[in-house]
Amino acid sequence: MRKIALLTLISLPLFAGFFPQTIETSIDKISDKNVHLTTPFPVNGMSGVVIHHYGENLNAITRRIVQEKPSVAKLLSDDIIHHDKLPTINTKVKTGDKVIGGYLYNNVLLLAPDAKTYANITSQYQKTWIHPDLFALFLTKEGDAVPSKKNLASFAKAYQVGLIFIVTKKGAKLLDPISGKIVAEQKIANLPDKAKSPFFMRFDEIDSGIFSSGSSQEYYKLMESL
Repeated sequence: MRKIALLTLISLPLFAGFFPQTIETSIDKISDKNVHLTTPFPVNGMSGVVIHHYGENLNAITRRIVQEKPSVAKLLSDDIIHHDKLPTINTKVKTGDKVIGGYLYNNVLLLAPDAKTYANITSQYQKTWIHPDLFALFLTKEGDAVPSKKNLASFAKAYQVGLIFIVTKKGAKLLDPISGKIVAEQKIANLPDKAKSPFFMRFDEIDSGIFSSGSSQEYYKLMESL
């Protein structure tokens, strides 16, 4: 019995409780460029979306928001959800509108120093892991050599990514790409001294920036800057 209990404890996810939980709440009141939520997001810096109900079964995302302090969120004026085949939504945020904090937080892009670290992390938590190959290709199309908060935000919007899981020399941190804020941090043991890239690259024609073998030693320095 003791052996069974020990195995159960060891098999628990390493990052249990690390990821902020997605939450549903609503707009309690509106003041200037801020909205007050009936229930706060778990962590300041979390982004979310406002959903307006138009009647019957018609709902639409009308705005993005970022919680700056408990229950108080800033409206992002220039960041409405956009779709080329749908008309632009100009509906104003109203009291009673539904809010989802941590929108798409189950979709995570992991930036890790080597294949072993990547496999260990992705195997320990049930998330929809967005493969870094997609991000590498995105950077190539954008003409960028390395990740930045700006291109991570653009990538997140294009590929419906909710969080960026970043492995640094000090451990792990979760970046909300919409707010640009770190929403969680946690230490990780036994990380490699140097990155071994391009462990996640399968595009032979891409050989630039962080995704080339010559940049592996700069990995940790770059991750600390995000």
